[in-house]
Amino acid sequence: MAERVYCLYRVSTAKQVDHDEQNQADIPMQRKACREFAERMGWTIVREEQETGVSGYKVSAADRDKLQLIKEHAEKGKFDILLVFMFDRLGRKSDETPFVVEWFAKKGIKVWSVNEGEQRFESHTDRLTNYIRFWQADGESQKTSIRTKTALGQMVQEGRFRGGTPPYGYHLEKSGIINKRKHEVNKLVIDEEEAEVVRMMFNLCVSAGYGRWRLAMFLNDKGIKTRNGTNWHDASVGAILHNVMYEGILRSGTTYSEPFQELQIIEPSTFDLAQKLMTERAYEKNEERTAPLNTAGQSLLSGNVFCGHCGGRLVLTTNGKVVKLANGERKGVKRIRYICYNKTRRRLDCDGQTGYTMHILDDAVTQVLHQIFDRMSSASDNVILGSTEDRRMAELRAEVKRAKAESSKATTEYESMKAEMVKVVLGKSNMPKDVLTEVVNECRDKVIATSERLTALTTELERGNARVSEMRSELSRIRTWSEIFDDSDMEVKKMIANYIIKRVNVFKGYKLDIELNLNVQQFLNGLDSISDDKESHPAVAS
Repeated sequence: MAERVYCLYRVSTAKQVDHDEQNQADIPMQRKACREFAERMGWTIVREEQETGVSGYKVSAADRDKLQLIKEHAEKGKFDILLVFMFDRLGRKSDETPFVVEWFAKKGIKVWSVNEGEQRFESHTDRLTNYIRFWQADGESQKTSIRTKTALGQMVQEGRFRGGTPPYGYHLEKSGIINKRKHEVNKLVIDEEEAEVVRMMFNLCVSAGYGRWRLAMFLNDKGIKTRNGTNWHDASVGAILHNVMYEGILRSGTTYSEPFQELQIIEPSTFDLAQKLMTERAYEKNEERTAPLNTAGQSLLSGNVFCGHCGGRLVLTTNGKVVKLANGERKGVKRIRYICYNKTRRRLDCDGQTGYTMHILDDAVTQVLHQIFDRMSSASDNVILGSTEDRRMAELRAEVKRAKAESSKATTEYESMKAEMVKVVLGKSNMPKDVLTEVVNECRDKVIATSERLTALTTELERGNARVSEMRSELSRIRTWSEIFDDSDMEVKKMIANYIIKRVNVFKGYKLDIELNLNVQQFLNGLDSISDDKESHPAVAS
């Protein structure tokens, strides 16, 4: 009577598709190989089970339904041989899987692999070989996980393009690199003509406050077409403004490469500022909004100026009148004012002024901006940034050092326990297998915990360093603005003013209460507000 065979096939992820030299997918390949092997051996396959999306490294045997079902059938004597393509299909947990295999052997079930033959347990050498095999599989699983996470990063670091249409600003060239499928891989290079348009978009966004709608209209008015020769739309402009590739960073899903200098069209600081401005502009009521709602027109303030009495927004109105000049000539004069919407529409009772002359209010705010510029230009970086961040960074560096030591110690203990497991397999240890397995699991958990803590602290340290760097860049940006403010056109002035000022509350007699955005307050030692009137120079509170 032919021996009865159960087959077990497994892949680690539901979407995993591995290929052999004949381009056969993994599960079908395992099934084909096992069937052919059983036929050669004269065995009869009576059942085939398949595990899809089950990690042999991460998932315990007790939690694998198919494996538990096969064990139940082994208890009932329903088969004679358990056949797998490779032994690591049974699992890759070095502290567990060898004993699962040995369990089947003790039940009289032969365990065979198409590629590795039969797993025997007739001597200590057999048992040791069994253990070492899965120990190696354990390590390989970890290495595979790392390779999977980094493979794309390695590819994009080489500048290789995965396919599809390259983003606007780039085109494809042959790289001379041949992939596994014998196809030449393309690489991205900057298309200078298109890149100039991209630079124009970002410059108008960060310097003049252009949003995607206005940018699309600007490009169309200038006769600048898309790559396909069509007009620009806000969606296509938005896609460009949000694409990290213009920083020189390649991306696929959640995987990002390091900045790739030869692909960089936009400076990272400019790109980051554009993201910040677009995010804040999207939320009109955002408490920390720094982007003006509208940069068109000749008023300095837009969307962030309010009546100090009722809290209503001040809106611009324009009216004209005819005046008689000294020479008898009559001339039309345009008057632009900020008016209280609540008061003029009688929506709320308001005891404030109906309106405020635009140039008087704008001049008063400009004085405040000059004071801020003067303070930030005269103080050193260290004074403005303060020592709080430095102390926190020093503490983080110390914590990272301690975490590294703890992680190293935990790893050493884990390796020691794994070595003790070998002694158990050889019968040279007095420690019970169950106790040792528990200890090994505890050591492994400790390795994972300390590693995760080290990763978290390292990430926090990197973010802290990035934050300090960003603060210094932002400080430098504001200082640069102080130099160009007076000579800039109104669009740029409005952009700068709204970046610095969060809210302007105006009271009777042009008294002002100016709240600064948080990013500026941090540079002015917690400055919360500035109050003054048009008759005196606004004082910046310290």
